[in-house]
Amino acid sequence: MKKTTQQRTLQHSKRFLSTISLSLLGGILFAQTAQINGKVVDENRIPISEAEIIVNDQSYFTDQNGNFKIEIPSNSSVTVTFNNNGYHSFAQTFTLKDKNKKEIFVQLVPDQTNAIELGEATISFQSNKNKPLQSTVLSAAQMQQGPSLTGGVADLLKTLPFVNSNTELSSQYMVRGGNYDENLIYVNGIEVYKPQLIRSGEQEGLGFVNPAMTQFINFSAGGWEAKYGDKMSSVLDVTYKRPTKFEGQLEASLMGGSLTLGGGSKDKKLSAIVGARYQNRNLVLNTLKGDTNFNPEYYDVQANINYKLNDKWNVAFLGTMSRSRYEMFPIKRETYINTMDTPLLLTVFYDGKEDDKFATETGSLSFTYQPNSKVDLGLDVFAYHSKEREYFDIQGSYFISEVDEKGFATSTNDVGSQIDHARNNFDALVAGIQHKGKYKINGNNDIEWGAKFQQEDIRDLLGEWQAIDSTGYVVNPNPRNGLNLSYYVNSKNNLKTNRISGYAQYTSKFMWNDAKVMFNAGVRAAYWDFNEETTVSPRAQIAVKPDWESDMLFRFSTGIYYQPPFYREIRRLDGSLNDKVKSQQSIHFIFGNDYEFKWMDRPFKLTTEVYYKILNDLNPYYVDNVRIRYTADNNSKGYAYGLDMHLFGQFVPGIDSWFSASYARAYQNIDDRGNIPLPTDPRFKLSAFFQDYMEFLPSFKVNVNLIYASGLPNGAPQFADPYQYQTTLTDYKRVDIGFVKEIINQKELKPSKGTFWSNFKEISIGVDVFNVFDIKNEISNSWIRDVNSSAVYTMPNYLTGRFLNGKINFKF
Repeated sequence: MKKTTQQRTLQHSKRFLSTISLSLLGGILFAQTAQINGKVVDENRIPISEAEIIVNDQSYFTDQNGNFKIEIPSNSSVTVTFNNNGYHSFAQTFTLKDKNKKEIFVQLVPDQTNAIELGEATISFQSNKNKPLQSTVLSAAQMQQGPSLTGGVADLLKTLPFVNSNTELSSQYMVRGGNYDENLIYVNGIEVYKPQLIRSGEQEGLGFVNPAMTQFINFSAGGWEAKYGDKMSSVLDVTYKRPTKFEGQLEASLMGGSLTLGGGSKDKKLSAIVGARYQNRNLVLNTLKGDTNFNPEYYDVQANINYKLNDKWNVAFLGTMSRSRYEMFPIKRETYINTMDTPLLLTVFYDGKEDDKFATETGSLSFTYQPNSKVDLGLDVFAYHSKEREYFDIQGSYFISEVDEKGFATSTNDVGSQIDHARNNFDALVAGIQHKGKYKINGNNDIEWGAKFQQEDIRDLLGEWQAIDSTGYVVNPNPRNGLNLSYYVNSKNNLKTNRISGYAQYTSKFMWNDAKVMFNAGVRAAYWDFNEETTVSPRAQIAVKPDWESDMLFRFSTGIYYQPPFYREIRRLDGSLNDKVKSQQSIHFIFGNDYEFKWMDRPFKLTTEVYYKILNDLNPYYVDNVRIRYTADNNSKGYAYGLDMHLFGQFVPGIDSWFSASYARAYQNIDDRGNIPLPTDPRFKLSAFFQDYMEFLPSFKVNVNLIYASGLPNGAPQFADPYQYQTTLTDYKRVDIGFVKEIINQKELKPSKGTFWSNFKEISIGVDVFNVFDIKNEISNSWIRDVNSSAVYTMPNYLTGRFLNGKINFKF
C-alpha cells in the first residue's frame, strides 16, 4: 500500500521531531525513566529497518538490523505501538519501575493488501528497505526447500545472476569474474576459512553453513562497507539462530542425514542450538563417467550458544568441527577425442588409489557490552585449525585408438602409462582477537569502528610428481631417482606471521527535498608483517529513494578493495615462498536500481546492476576443477564489467521465486602481452529458483533450480603458457527438481491431539531429482600427448549424471 504525500510529510516531520526528542531526552538526566529494547522482524524473521515505534505521540525508528532502544516514563502505564508500511500494527502496554529494562521481540504480520494468504501461512514480499545497502537478503527457509548436494547456502547463491559455478559438487563459487579465493564468509561476525588442499568438489564435502541453524543471510557481490574484510569479489554474512523455546529438526536421505536441536531458558537469558550432519555421496558419484569405486564420507557438528549475563553484558560461543574422508579407486575409463582428421578413442586402465583426509575446527567466544542505548561494544576471541592430508598413487595405462563410424576401435596407435604421486600435508592455525563498536549519534546517524589482530601458523609439506614412460612423451623432463618426471614439486615450509587491520565508517539517513537518502562512507586499513605491506581501502555507498509514483531505489557504490595474500598466493609453482607478493587490488564502480511493482495483483521486484572493476597487481593462477595454483607474482592487470538482472516475486500466489540473467566479461593482461580472458571469465548466464504447489493440494510443493551458463575457459596445464590455451569448456546446463509432500503440519494438517504425531510441527517426505536431463557437463580437461605426432589432446572430465534422492523431514 503506497503512502500518500500527506502521510510521507507527516512521517518526515515525525522523524525530525524524533531526533530532537532523543537529544532532549538524553540531556534530562534527572528524569525517571525505564528502557525497552529488542528487535522487530517480519514473518520470515528478517529484520525490518526503520519500523516506526510510537510512544506518547513521539516516533522512533529501528536501525538497519531491526534493533531498537527507547526510553519510556517509569511508574506509569505506557502504550508502545509498532508500525511498518504493509504490515498490521502491534501495540503493547508496559508499566515499568524506575531504571528497569524490558527486552521484547516483535514479529509484524503482513497486511492483507500486501500479502496473499495460503491457509494460515501468510507470506509477503520483502521490501527494498528491509535489506542492507548494496546487499541481497536471502531466506533461510528457501535454502532448505530447494534440492541441494552440498547441504548449504551455495546452491541458492548459484541461482543469483552475479554468482557462477560450473560444478554442483562444490560449495565454492565465483562472483563477477573472481575466483574461489576472493569471497568473504562470516558466521556470527567471525570470518570462515576453507581447506587449502582441496582440488575437486568430490573431496570437499559439506558446505560450512548449516541451513537448519541459519536465521539471516545477507550477500553482497561488490561495493560493500568498510566493516567487512579484505577480499575482491563478495561477502556472505550469515547469522545463526537464537531460539527462545525448544525446537528440533531431523532429516534423513539416501545421502545421509542431519539433526538440529535448539532451545532457550524460561528467563530468556540462555539460548542454544546444536546441529550435526552426515553425508556420503557414493551413490551420486557413481553417476560420474568411468568405472571408479568411491568412498566419500563427510560429517560436522556445530553449536551456537548465547547467554545474557545482565542487562548490559552478553556472552556467545560458536564452535564447529568437521571431518571429510575421500577414498577413490579408479578402474577404467573410455573417452572419445574429437580431432580434425579422425575421431580417436582413449582407453585408460588404472591401478592404485587416492586417500584424502580433511579436519577443521573453528571456535569463537564473543562478549558484547551495551552501557546505554547509544553505545554497542563487542570483543571476539577466535581460532581456526585445519589439518589436511592428500595422498595418492595412481598408475594409468592408456591406449589411443582410431575408431570407425560406429565408434569401434580399429587400430591402436599409441600405448603408454602414467604415474601420479602425491604426499601433501597441510596444517594451519589461525587465532586472533577483534573489537567492534558502534555509536548512535541519533536515530539516523551511526559511527562504527573495529580493530583486529590475528596470527597465522602454517606448516606445509608438498610432494607431487608425475612420470610417463613413453619415449619422446615428456617435455622438459626432470631426472629424479632415475625417472623422467614431467612434473615435480617437493617443498617444506613453516610460516608464522601476524596481521593487523581496522576500520571506521559513518552511516547517515536523511531527506533531500522529498527523496530519502541513505549514505555510508568508511575506510579500512591492513598490515601483514610477512611482506611488510600496508593497504588503505576507502569505500562509499549511497542509495536514493525518490518520492515517485513508481517505487524506485537507486544505488551507487565504489571503493578500493585489496586482497592481502594468504598462504597459497605466496607459494610459487615450485613450492618456494615469495615474500615480495603484494595484495591484489580491485576498484569497484557499481550502479543499481530496484523497482517494485504489482503484476497480476501480486508483488514483484526487478533489480538491475551494472558494474565495472579495475584490477591491479593480479597474481596469475591456474584452475583445475576447484584447485587454484598461483604463480606468486603480481605481473598481471585487468578489468571486469557486466550487467546483472534479477526478477523476484510471486509468480505463483503466496510463494516467492526468481529469475536471473547476466552478461559479464573478465580479462587479464600478463606481462603486457595483451588481454586474454581470466580463467573464471563468466560471460553469459540464465538461472532460476522457482516454487510451485497444487491449488487443490497445497501440501504438495515443487522446487526447481535451473542454471544455464557459458562454458569457462578450459584452463592451461600447470607450467604451460596460458596464451596458448584459449578455448572454452562446453556450456554448463543443469536442472534440479525437488518434490515435497507435507504429511503433518500444525497449520493445515493437524494430527489428533494426544497422539504420538501431535508432538511434531511438521512431517514431510520428498524426492529430489538431480540433473533431470542427464546432461554431461564438463568441469575440466586432462591433457594427453600423442607420442607419434606430438599433438596434445584434451580429455574432458565430466560431472555427475541424473540421480534420485529420497528424503524425510521431521520438525518438532
